[in-house]
Amino acid sequence: MSLSLHNFFYGAADPWATVSVDKIPGALWVQAISLRIFGFHTWALVLPQVIEGMLTVLVLYRAVRRVAGAGAGLIAAVVLAGSPIVILLDRGNISDSLLIMLLVLAADATIRACQRGRLRSLLWAGALVGLAFQAKMLQAWLVVPALFLAYLVAAPVASFLRRVGHLAASTLVVGAVSLGWMSVVSLIPQSSRPYADGSCDDSLFNQVFSYNGFTRLGAGLANTAGCSRPSAYLLTLVRYSNRESLGTGGIGPSWNRLLQGPFGHDAAWLLLPAVVAAVWLFVLARSAPRTDIRRAAVLLWSVWLLVTYGFFSGGQFLNSYYLAALIPAVAALCGMGGLAAWERRRLPAVRAALAVLTVATVAVTIALVPDYVGVRAWVVGSAVMVGLLAVVVLAGSLLGGHDSVWALGVGPALAAVAMLLGSFWASAVVVQARLSPFDSPYAPASVNANTQTAAANFPVFAQGLHDFVDTVPQGTAVDVFETSRTTGYYILATGREFLPIGGFTGAVPSPTLPVFMRLVAEGRVQRVTVVTKPLTNEPVLRWVVAHCSRLGPAGYDADAQATSTAFNCGPRRASGPPVRSAPVNPPRPLGGSRGTGSPA
Repeated sequence: MSLSLHNFFYGAADPWATVSVDKIPGALWVQAISLRIFGFHTWALVLPQVIEGMLTVLVLYRAVRRVAGAGAGLIAAVVLAGSPIVILLDRGNISDSLLIMLLVLAADATIRACQRGRLRSLLWAGALVGLAFQAKMLQAWLVVPALFLAYLVAAPVASFLRRVGHLAASTLVVGAVSLGWMSVVSLIPQSSRPYADGSCDDSLFNQVFSYNGFTRLGAGLANTAGCSRPSAYLLTLVRYSNRESLGTGGIGPSWNRLLQGPFGHDAAWLLLPAVVAAVWLFVLARSAPRTDIRRAAVLLWSVWLLVTYGFFSGGQFLNSYYLAALIPAVAALCGMGGLAAWERRRLPAVRAALAVLTVATVAVTIALVPDYVGVRAWVVGSAVMVGLLAVVVLAGSLLGGHDSVWALGVGPALAAVAMLLGSFWASAVVVQARLSPFDSPYAPASVNANTQTAAANFPVFAQGLHDFVDTVPQGTAVDVFETSRTTGYYILATGREFLPIGGFTGAVPSPTLPVFMRLVAEGRVQRVTVVTKPLTNEPVLRWVVAHCSRLGPAGYDADAQATSTAFNCGPRRASGPPVRSAPVNPPRPLGGSRGTGSPA
């Protein structure tokens, strides 16, 4: 994508734009710009997510401060910044960082709209949700019920129908911004753009709403050319997850799967305080007027948490880093609830409830840390010790009727620290162990080590390439592999381009055989690595086996369970009839003429 405006706009997965990535490219645009500025380097890929994560903390602080004060905003910012799943997410090159930043911005804009009843702020919130859709597709729409319900209930617009009209206008903005890029690209002839990976019949709408949408909830794909069966697609995801020891692909849907195991280690530490805070804040605001902005904010963050939790609990396939989308709501509710408890700490009932919640949260911390974790004694010991001190101080203030600074200040502060310790310990493990977005803070060492070993072994995967990679001219694929997830290993290992066959799953018909033969004829493709045991059914690779010169074992392979053979398909080494056709457009420099693109 960083090589040309054509590839950039369409989200091409190879320089010749034969196939796109299997997502719409909104979040990748930011990464491609970073690569164009800084060159191909790991930090250039990760830097945008680091910045997005930091900005999200600042935006959440502002959104919470707007309705509950600086203290609540500070607590929310600390909870968000200290969450292990957020740290894991922002250490990688995953699109969810941009998604969450845009959605928190949308929440802030909605709160402004609820304060003033201004349609402009609500329309801006809708536009931000649409931009978030460009980053992560349908997941962006999960927060729409929260945003719209808060405005419908609390906006200082007297007429109910007028509030509904405002929401209808914002809905149009959400739809227009969300679907705008897809609609424009769909109008462009198929021969002038990459094949939409993961789709049926090269349809971006199918890619987004079926392949990346309802299929993940268990719904079926249309029975059309280019589609895998839903079960086969999900099985591919699960096998890929398990092969990489990502650990979450095989965890089936259930109401409590986010409360235990890898998902619990990532995001469950402060769910209980957040839920308790939401209920208590609603009770406190029971007599407030309809337009009360604090209750509107609680409603927004509570519905955000409820809808997102339900979606993630019912989805067929869930990566751990998805759960970072829960944390802004958890953090906001903890911040608002924490400040409300501090302001009412003189009430005996509040101190008693705080003591009980401290005990329950410490119990959750103990339950979440597995027995095999080496630091378990430190985690449990520190949480129990601080929690016990908090309970003793709070109980002493209740029994003795003390209202001193020690009783009213230290007790709640110790309680807050005790509740935060579980999340902070997990975050410390994430940083110390240098874990990735696909890891979990307390997963078995063998599981977490696998992703790090894979990263360290990228050069090993490409060992057989080092002898000749520098001799391959620019504009020529170093090698050709089935599936773009395989080419990703070698791109990272060498910083050079490889041609994928069949997209991410290997099931899409791109590049077509005529296009591939054209690339061969022009010298853009020479070496091809084919999984020959068992032999693929992909037409292009079967043509390679039948017409190209066999070089022998590939000597390198990301999938050690397969038998791979290298072939030379250079113009002078390929057998069969000569290939004569129009040339494929070479990659154009970023900022150059748009051209017509390569056929797909």
